[in-house]
Amino acid sequence: MIIDFGREICGNLNSAEAREWLVTNGIGGYASGTVAGLLTRGYHGLLIAALKPPLDRKLLLTKIDEFVGYDTGEYRLGTNRWQGGLVESQGYWHIESFHLEGTIPVWTFACGDALLEKRLWMQPRANTTYIHYHLRRATQSLNISLKALVNYRPWADRTQAGGWRMNVEPVPQGICVTAYSGAVPFYLLTDSAKASPQHEWYRNYELATERERGDGSLDDNLYAALFETTLEVGKSLTFAASTQTNPDLNGAAALDFRRAYEQQLIKIWQATQPADAPAVPDWVQHLILAADQFIVNRPLPGDPNGKTVIAGYHWFTDWGRDTMISLPGLTLATGRPEIAGSILRTFSKYVDRGMLPNVFPGDGSPPKEDQYNTIDATLWYFEAIRTYHAVTGDDKLLGELFPVLVDIIDWHRQGTRYNIKLDPNDGLLYGGQEGWQLTWMDAKYSGSVFTPRIGKPIEINALWYNALRTMSKFAQHLGKSHEEYGVMAEATLKGFNRFWHQTKGDGGYCFDVLDGPNGNDDSLRPNQLFAVSLPESPLTPEQQRSVVEICGRVLLTSHGLRSLTPDDKQQYKGHYGGAQQYRDEAYHQGTVWGWLIGPFVLAHLRVFNDPVKAREFLKPMKHHLRAAGLGTISEIFDGDVPMEPKGCIAQAWSVAEVLRAWLATEKKN
Repeated sequence: MIIDFGREICGNLNSAEAREWLVTNGIGGYASGTVAGLLTRGYHGLLIAALKPPLDRKLLLTKIDEFVGYDTGEYRLGTNRWQGGLVESQGYWHIESFHLEGTIPVWTFACGDALLEKRLWMQPRANTTYIHYHLRRATQSLNISLKALVNYRPWADRTQAGGWRMNVEPVPQGICVTAYSGAVPFYLLTDSAKASPQHEWYRNYELATERERGDGSLDDNLYAALFETTLEVGKSLTFAASTQTNPDLNGAAALDFRRAYEQQLIKIWQATQPADAPAVPDWVQHLILAADQFIVNRPLPGDPNGKTVIAGYHWFTDWGRDTMISLPGLTLATGRPEIAGSILRTFSKYVDRGMLPNVFPGDGSPPKEDQYNTIDATLWYFEAIRTYHAVTGDDKLLGELFPVLVDIIDWHRQGTRYNIKLDPNDGLLYGGQEGWQLTWMDAKYSGSVFTPRIGKPIEINALWYNALRTMSKFAQHLGKSHEEYGVMAEATLKGFNRFWHQTKGDGGYCFDVLDGPNGNDDSLRPNQLFAVSLPESPLTPEQQRSVVEICGRVLLTSHGLRSLTPDDKQQYKGHYGGAQQYRDEAYHQGTVWGWLIGPFVLAHLRVFNDPVKAREFLKPMKHHLRAAGLGTISEIFDGDVPMEPKGCIAQAWSVAEVLRAWLATEKKN
């Protein structure tokens, strides 16, 4: 699939600033911006470095404004929006085209009869961003000046500079910036341009997307250096921003290295495909590259090669729940089981009182007590291990992790944090306490939990039943006692009948939560799909079909499933937007979640055994890859038409579940 735009998109500011690109480095750092070159988020920048990989992300190089002198004309290629909404230097007017080359964004600027190409990428496993300019066509030389705007702040913050003075000093081939005593120095270097240190604060950049979200929308950036050179036709200029003192300034070699890295990802995946497998659409292959953007290093004592998953860009770090849900799609579906094994082993070290942490501290310290606030991450861990073992047959890792799983079951049986415990009366898991959000529907604002789901949630008990059946099979495979897990599973299966909510005319569906503070919750939500999509289903075939059909009629959209039926007039919110409180209120009350298309397709496939029809539900994602985060899949969408993408521009489990579901439909063919 070619993601390629001409002036119809690039020359229209509304269209060009709504499309965002993303490149990553595999250690938590990234670069991101808009096709227009305009800053619209505080998370945008050309070098957001992970100074303590994968954490301590800081914005270092914010943007570069290019100025071109050609023949008798002067062309400003940058675009800026200032406080009050004034847009100046409409550089997007000069963008002839934009396309993605793998994950590499490429702009072609037209300056008279000259065409100037600009590519941007990151070096794998390094906090280094390359920007490469190539004069593809011209009838005479072209003068180019680069104004480098820098910062030094946490990627989620904003800068009001005041009298802040950074140390900007010349070094061979560029400048070094030290924001303050003790800050990590970073370098702006070129292979051929003349560098002139500067120090002028450009104040009050207005970030339109942050304004719409009700967040801080003004930011200051420091004009730190001017780089000037002349390009002859066919010649290039390489610019590098790095925390390294001497990054390779051979732009052609660095670009070849990045291209080879991405080509290798495709080759690894292709090697896992059967020789007689049907051709896979280009847009699905593009998701192989997108999947890699979420996999990052998390070094541990004794394991410097530990891996984890960034839940989403721009603002998430690695979350336990998201990691376990995403792992099969990001690693196993892409032919990289060794990464899955590393992640499973990494997370095993953090299991405490039978629970995986939901999030990790930003300073790299061990998780704190209140960061184990998830009831489902641990249960998804079982499914991730099951999927890994099914693909690899790795008995060594299974044997290593089995005692951890035994301990998890024991803790859930006897009771652990947040009233998570097995109810011996019906074999179902109960969990929750006032003020805490434990399931994936976890929106909370200023102490208010919008979907608390205290009691016995449907997907938690579907996962629990699946985990017990999985444990029984693991134990048998390893030659260990397995009978007790089978007995517990039978008790859960019997108790699961309580979830069935028989209704008139449509066959019925599942209660969302049993035994809550207000009794049983009959809200029609997509969580019941997991009772069909997981390998071990506690529902009858008739019930499975009824669940898939009602979710398809009421909750399904082109890019995922609504989190609540629109028929719930009191709670349903079809638009996600505004300040954080209003966004959080809507987050799980009607907002569409992209990742849920995966379990829906798997459930549909199980019930109807029609891979061609099941795959049809995934095809609208092809068009979405051109609409928001280019080449990747958004976190959420509005529940009401036109169902615009919202939230993170790139979400791990959205990409992972589309890949996993597509692979499942291929295997069924």
